[in-house]
Amino acid sequence: MMRRLLLWLLAAVLATLVAAPGRSQQWPQRPLRLIVPFPAGGLTDGIARLIGQRLSERLGQAVVIENMGGASGTIAARTVARAPSDGYTLLVASLTQIAVVPALETVGYDPARDFAPISNIASTPFVLMVHPGVRATTLQEFVDHVRGAPGRITYGSAGIGSLAHLAMALLSKRAGLDMIHVPYKGGVAVMPDLMAGRLDSYFGNRTDAVPQIEAGTVRPLAVSGETRSAQFPLVPTVAESGYPGFRVVTWNGLMAPRGTPPPILDRLAGEVQSALKEPGLLQALANFGADPIGDTPQEFAATIAAEIPLWAEAVRIAGARAQ
Repeated sequence: MMRRLLLWLLAAVLATLVAAPGRSQQWPQRPLRLIVPFPAGGLTDGIARLIGQRLSERLGQAVVIENMGGASGTIAARTVARAPSDGYTLLVASLTQIAVVPALETVGYDPARDFAPISNIASTPFVLMVHPGVRATTLQEFVDHVRGAPGRITYGSAGIGSLAHLAMALLSKRAGLDMIHVPYKGGVAVMPDLMAGRLDSYFGNRTDAVPQIEAGTVRPLAVSGETRSAQFPLVPTVAESGYPGFRVVTWNGLMAPRGTPPPILDRLAGEVQSALKEPGLLQALANFGADPIGDTPQEFAATIAAEIPLWAEAVRIAGARAQ
């Protein structure tokens, strides 16, 4: 009797081991939720819908976009961090939820431990812009201009702790600048005040800057990415303008709850990489002002590991940490 029981248990274990790969290969069996940490209509939402459509086509399942704004996207991030690790609930993460807000305040999740990176989809650099009345056509001329008027040159941002604020704080630290920060309640009013001359400068997202730069209502001095922007090929990077190693970009990447099986992560990363070879998707991203990435889970994890201390340092420099 005992021998038969042991043989039955052994057969059950072997059946489980044999069936496990099959179950992994059968994923997905139902629609996926793509949680977007901002309301519909913005850059992150647009990228989510583009990649969601491609994933649906490639996986053979519906991909439902769920906008979950509020608290700078940390509500959405917490929701995904606490979701089952089965590959059916994913986060279209941005730099904000992963590296910036956790450095500003307690968010209820650990960005380095509670998520499994899948693939960084696209990035967008910042552009340092000035009002045309500012007597500077290069970054170095702007630095000299600010140093000649310490505590008098202004820069705008979407608020204390916003990316524009922290990006300028990092640059000011590197260049030794003393400037006046003018925070707004959101980014909508910043560009009009820059164009009107009520602000001297703004280190803003490239996506927001394209129409004004093309119209000549603001003057770009430098871009913050590793390479020059295809949209402004004559505008140098901050790094090549005298500040080597300076790189500040925002990004949107796909992440899953911690513990999601690696085969699912690799499958999703591969589908993102394949989608980013499509000319139609590349053009749509270019229209958003975003540069395609499509890296591996390991490469995305390395990016996150580098971003967390960088933005923690920016928060410290800016004195933006919530008390």
